[in-house]
Amino acid sequence: MLEPALKQEIQEAYRRVLEALALKPRYGQKLMIAEIARTLGGIERDEQGGRVGNQHICVLEAGTGTGKTLAYLLAALPIAKARGKRLVISTATVALQEQVLHQDLPALKAHSGISFDFALAKGRGRYLCLSRLEQVLDGAEANPTLSLFERQLASGDERLNELATELAGAYANGRWEGDRDSWPEAIEDRYWRQLTIDHRQCTNRRCGHFAACAFFRARKRVEEADVIVSNHDLVLADLALGGGMVLPAPKECFYVFDEAHHLPDKALDHFHQRLPLHAAGRWLNLLKKSLTDLTTALAVQPVIKRLLATLPEALNAIEPRLDEALRLGRSLEAALPAQELHDGVRRQHRFEMGRAPDALRELAGALVLPFASLARALEGILDILRESLDPDKSTGLAREQAEQWLPLIALLHGRALEAHALWQAFAVADVEADQPPQARWLQFEAAREGAGEELVYAASPVSAAQTLAQHLWGRCFGAVLTSATLTALGGFERTQERAGLANRYRYQRLPSPFDYSRAVLSVPREAVDPASRERHERSIIDFVAGLEEQGAVLVLFSSRRQLRAVEQALFDAEESRERARSILVQDQIPRRELLERHRRRIDEGKGSIIFGLASFAEGIDLPGEYLTHVVITRLPFAVPDDPVGATLAEWIESRGGNAFMRITVPDASVRLVQACGRLIRKEVDSGRITLLDRRVLTKRYGKALLDSLPPFRREIDGIEQN
Repeated sequence: MLEPALKQEIQEAYRRVLEALALKPRYGQKLMIAEIARTLGGIERDEQGGRVGNQHICVLEAGTGTGKTLAYLLAALPIAKARGKRLVISTATVALQEQVLHQDLPALKAHSGISFDFALAKGRGRYLCLSRLEQVLDGAEANPTLSLFERQLASGDERLNELATELAGAYANGRWEGDRDSWPEAIEDRYWRQLTIDHRQCTNRRCGHFAACAFFRARKRVEEADVIVSNHDLVLADLALGGGMVLPAPKECFYVFDEAHHLPDKALDHFHQRLPLHAAGRWLNLLKKSLTDLTTALAVQPVIKRLLATLPEALNAIEPRLDEALRLGRSLEAALPAQELHDGVRRQHRFEMGRAPDALRELAGALVLPFASLARALEGILDILRESLDPDKSTGLAREQAEQWLPLIALLHGRALEAHALWQAFAVADVEADQPPQARWLQFEAAREGAGEELVYAASPVSAAQTLAQHLWGRCFGAVLTSATLTALGGFERTQERAGLANRYRYQRLPSPFDYSRAVLSVPREAVDPASRERHERSIIDFVAGLEEQGAVLVLFSSRRQLRAVEQALFDAEESRERARSILVQDQIPRRELLERHRRRIDEGKGSIIFGLASFAEGIDLPGEYLTHVVITRLPFAVPDDPVGATLAEWIESRGGNAFMRITVPDASVRLVQACGRLIRKEVDSGRITLLDRRVLTKRYGKALLDSLPPFRREIDGIEQN
């Protein structure tokens, strides 16, 4: 139960912030503060301060305008400080992260009367590695093996040396703190890869640059902060490493997951395994060619000498089996669809219910052991190389040799682990009938070299629920999940299922401050069933051509092909060519510039139309006159070529369920709410939402989709509904 003193502290802080910032209290915001305080303040603890209760999580849907950032900071921070815990704020997008870091937290610190420090947590790969920088400045290409390796993975040019010199000067005189995101210009990936490092390659305190290290300086600030701003990817990556590696241990944290609807998909990305066969062959061949140099340089150390001697056997066992995997994958090509699925992916073959053929499962099983042996040997070498950097330890290997070869061994070790995990995913049969299987598939991609094809073996769990339940919800001290879209078809069941959230947690939809009757949701006569592609495309063309000249419009498409077709048709027709010139198309110009051009046109009294895809249905903020009409060309059902979703659907159907109603419709409901949410961004906003998909009126799921939307006024075929 929340102590009276804490309750009063939260109320006083809220009052001060409202007065200082001239804000009006919002009913939904006050409810959110109360719900978070009730949940986090009521967590049962043992004598050591550890959590013993299991009602430590609340899930709150809070729409735009609720003021949820201020609400969760005001409610959670005093309780976290009182319990001796750290508050981790995790977002899905950089825009929200920057808002919390540069606007909300400074305002709270200045006006709330709560004393606290805050810091931003980023992964190691966002920071400059001084050892790598030194190698580039010294000309690391003097080592022929390392230069070959670097040429294989990331080609550089003279610009790299120029950039390294600029970065070194700025870091040395304190003008730059060493993180990629704060450098005034974008740094290309091919250069940055050679200037940063991952956790396997980093030698931590054994590094000669440890005291000046940008990452560890930032980590020290994180360790001292009461509030840590992070993102979903870093939280999940830290959990995958066991927790407490970059962020505090979960048991010491209160988490707030803003934009929490992204968390399940982010989690799945972390558990996705893939192995490009040609790329694997190249790094294995590189290792094979480097064995002589490795032996000459490192075999003076007896344990490394023994481990190096085991590598040829593992490589000889792997090489012919990878060739067999390539032949076996090619033999399945007849079953593959011919069309390109998305950028860079030419075709793929998904195994039904995730069941790989016996021959492939046996081959995978035969590859697990040699890759495990390879990974163990490289890990053993890596451990000794790291120890050799410690002046207090004597390994028999010179520090200079260890420093020279550690990056290569660490990278190869990481590749070996990834390959082992992939083949293990293919080798193990799914045996638990009550748990969904893994998705397994082959994918043919355009080769990076510009010629031929790359064959990729891939596998992924179809749900992150069990992992999140065990490693995050089960271990954290407390958590708040919030977003504008956590319910589907009016309930939290889909979020619970995807995120592994128990029924015993607290769930609440908070009221919106907006008057949605200021907007009209229209299904016009032009709306047709997209099953007739040509008629549907024609209806979109005619509708866009007839839009008012002065409008501020966002047209959301479900496919890039249809977007291009409509744009081209408008330009081809003489009567709509002028209208086509006012269209701004996603991907043709950078997003920020597109939005700036759109605002400028509206400010000048001109009309402007944005053509966007799914990513423009979320995160676009164009309040007031900058957006008065949202056109949704079709219901946002997921594309059926996703192997993970398709495997899950098969499993549900095999158990007598209806995957369309259980997965596809609820997920479409969330996307539809997000798309409609682009219109009303402020309390005074108004406008129109047009849905050009007649299925919302003719299919049995249509009513459920419409009823899940905010209470807009409705207009069907030009007639306003009561």
